Amino acid sequence: MPAAIAYPLAALAEIAGCFAIWTWWRSGASPLWLAPGILSLAIFGWLLAQVETVTAGRAFAAYGGVYIAASVLWMWLAEGQRPDRWDLIGTAICLVGATIILTAPRAT
Repeated sequence: MPAAIAYPLAALAEIAGCFAIWTWWRSGASPLWLAPGILSLAIFGWLLAQVETVTAGRAFAAYGGVYIAASVLWMWLAEGQRPDRWDLIGTAICLVGATIILTAPRAT
């Protein structure tokens, strides 16, 4: 699966899973929130494993930049906190770094 598809889907699954656990733990929601949270985190792990790369660490490192961007987007859309210029600059830097990690030519 291409990283351009897997990473955004993985970010959505990870954030949704973590948010479900956060909601249960920090907001006192029903423990039933754990079931979709755990399922979502399992889907997240499966999606990361679909990225074509020689090493898992490289796939995870590159995903980190996408996760940061998705988290800032979540902050804006789900929590109503608009990102400021520093959020956007930091996100852009992370995405450039992720692209370099994943696409740089390497000796085999």
